[in-house]
Amino acid sequence: MISLTEKERETLLILFKDFTAFYNSNNISKILKISHVGAQKIFKRLYKNDALTSQKIGKSIIYKLKLDDYVIELITFLLTDEANRFKRWKEEFKELYKDDRIILIFGSAINNYDKAEDIDIMIVMDKKDISEINKILKEKEKILPKKIHAIKLTNNDLLENLKNKDKAIIDIVKKAIVLYGHNNYVKIIKNVASI
Repeated sequence: MISLTEKERETLLILFKDFTAFYNSNNISKILKISHVGAQKIFKRLYKNDALTSQKIGKSIIYKLKLDDYVIELITFLLTDEANRFKRWKEEFKELYKDDRIILIFGSAINNYDKAEDIDIMIVMDKKDISEINKILKEKEKILPKKIHAIKLTNNDLLENLKNKDKAIIDIVKKAIVLYGHNNYVKIIKNVASI
């Protein structure tokens, strides 16, 4: 695995999470708050290391992730690492995770808990687990000072919503922190991003 700078890591996560968009050095430089030249260097290095594909459109070169086994492993690692910066939420919602479930946290609680009205989470699970999930959430709401707003989906629901480019779900995916189920999550996104 190549060693990555912080901005390269950020770039890979942006390209993964916002799989519906096309990025060039101009628009990603604004998001990363770096120069256009700095963004070009990042893209060239990632492209050279076989993590990206590129396509020329007019005068611009756009980049997408090359979702092969190597990049999937890399993204899974980066998502896991990103989740480790949110230990409080990992600990808080660890009971929800088992088997193939995916647990994401999104919304204002991850940026500014004090000002957040509620805690937004998405749980991707088997339909048969709904009563168990509801019971755990009910217990959590008794001890947490803020209400939990939970979106519960099956793997298929998530896949279909992403395929249909459901705006609300796409927005969640762009901003969410994947607390648990990184491998399954990356597989679902790969499935949709390759369409």
